[in-house]
Amino acid sequence: MAAKENRKYKNSVFVDLFFEDESAEENEISLYNALHEDPLPEGTKVRKIRVDDVLYMNFCNDISFGIEDKVMVFGEHQSTINENMPLRELLYIGRALEQIVPVRDRYRKRIVRIPTPEFYTFYNGKEPWTKEKTLHLSDAYAKKDESPMLDLCVKVININPEEGHEILDRCGILREYSEFVDILRKHQQTGSPDAYKNAIEECMKTGILADYLKKKGSEVVNMLIAEYDYDLDVEVQREEAYAAGRQEGIQEGIQEGIQEGQREKLEELIKRKLKKGKSIDVIAEELEESREVIAGIVKTLQDT
Repeated sequence: MAAKENRKYKNSVFVDLFFEDESAEENEISLYNALHEDPLPEGTKVRKIRVDDVLYMNFCNDISFGIEDKVMVFGEHQSTINENMPLRELLYIGRALEQIVPVRDRYRKRIVRIPTPEFYTFYNGKEPWTKEKTLHLSDAYAKKDESPMLDLCVKVININPEEGHEILDRCGILREYSEFVDILRKHQQTGSPDAYKNAIEECMKTGILADYLKKKGSEVVNMLIAEYDYDLDVEVQREEAYAAGRQEGIQEGIQEGIQEGQREKLEELIKRKLKKGKSIDVIAEELEESREVIAGIVKTLQDT
């Protein structure tokens, strides 16, 4: 618990592999080459671009880095696909470009060259999802336009081993990570308190991320604990429960979400935010929920 209280954001294993670890640059180049026909020349330098303010969760699962004349933005999803990824990435790339483009250059009369952005999300969740799909920001526009003035595309790639996406054959480290998540999930289903440890041991025996896990085994366990911690559990289950209830109206959706095991956890999360002096509007924004839903829960808390 102390580790959680002392952190602002924690990285996922995905972020550690492709951004933080000493092998991250090699892994990034391998992933880039798997996504492009022309491989990068030897000696190519990678520029890490850190966007510290995670947009929707207090858990970091997005990375970005510059390679030659491009800026790559990678994300991971282990839960239900968020079809608002183009909006998320639009806000993300804006923050990244603030770091890339010097302030003075923004006021030049002549065009300022910026790296070409590319957006990819790697999906390894449990729910069925197509092998590959491109999401468009313009799909969310209230009024459709054949030639929108602003659009952004995110390629979502399903990296679950059973899908057999070609990228897993082209990028060994991504394939091993996919297999690691698959093995981890199977051990989680056993309900064993040592699920993480057992999954790591199995992967090391079978040569999956063996060097990485041997070097950072205990750190990986801590990352996995954070990855499935209290707040994230509330967030994921809240979205799934409420989505099922929306068809019967907001109030029925709230009740259904509460009945599906979320009442105590969600109340506790809102209580903590209220104790910090946060308003209903702020809480609604942080939890990505409507003001009416949060206000209804707050009223229930006050009446008890």
